[in-house]
Amino acid sequence: MEVIYLLIPVSLALVAAIIGTLVWAIRSGQFDDLEGPAHAILMDDDSSELKTKVSELKS
Repeated sequence: MEVIYLLIPVSLALVAAIIGTLVWAIRSGQFDDLEGPAHAILMDDDSSELKTKVSELKS
């Protein structure tokens, strides 16, 4: 029963740390654009890089 005097403050501190981290992440913009980086890799333009490599191989 005495261990509960330790577990309650520790659990409250853990909950406070989790809430603080969530608030920090929201305020710093971590959740603003979730789809942009995922689409950016699909829209990468490699055609100019490929043309450069092909012209180097032909020379």
